[in-house]
Formats: sequence, structure tokens, C-alpha cells
Amino acid sequence: MNVNVELEHQKHVLIVRLSGELDHHTADLVRMQIDDAIVRRQSEHLILSLKDLQFMDSSGLGIILGRYKSIKQKGGKMVVCGVNPPVYRLFEMSGLFKIMPIYENEGTALSSLEVAL
Repeated sequence: MNVNVELEHQKHVLIVRLSGELDHHTADLVRMQIDDAIVRRQSEHLILSLKDLQFMDSSGLGIILGRYKSIKQKGGKMVVCGVNPPVYRLFEMSGLFKIMPIYENEGTALSSLEVAL
């Protein structure tokens, strides 16, 4: 299975919706698409919506951590929302929830950023 990346911009917030599988086969594509979108639209904040992501391995964690660091360096915030149980467990085991907040859905994630849209 492949990964599908849907990008949406709202002011300075990039919303990334991932579906399918984020693994070592698809990680480079996802990284390039997100990085390109951040630069092109000068995104300050990033919301990662994972409700339709069925599988993720350590390559996916690396992609997420890398985007977190780049957004943080710009003074922005990155949040995650809609995480299904298998991916949630991976986040839990890796400790990503200690540095990155998780929200139920995109609406609450967007509100958490306190960005005037």
C-alpha cells in the first residue's frame, strides 16, 4: 500500500493529512512534499492529521521528528490529531507525545495553535 498526502493551508498553518502507510518506502516522498509546502507557503505551524494512516514504522517517526524540529526552529508549533490505536501506540512507545501535543481532531488542533484565521 502507498501513502497519500493531502496538504491544506490556512493562513500560516499547514495541515497535512496522511492516509495509507508511512514506512521506509514512502518516507522520502512525504518528507519532500511537506518540506516543499512549508517553504512555498512560509508555514509557521504544522498540524499532522493521522486518522486515515493505517501503518507507520520508525521511518515515519523520523519524518515527524524532523518536521517538528524544523517548525520549532522557525518559532512555530507542531501538533498531531486523529491518531488511530496502532499508530498511537508507536507514538507512545517512542515518547513523541512528551514533546508534541495530540488532539482528537483538526478543529481542536487548530484551536490549540491560537492562530487568528
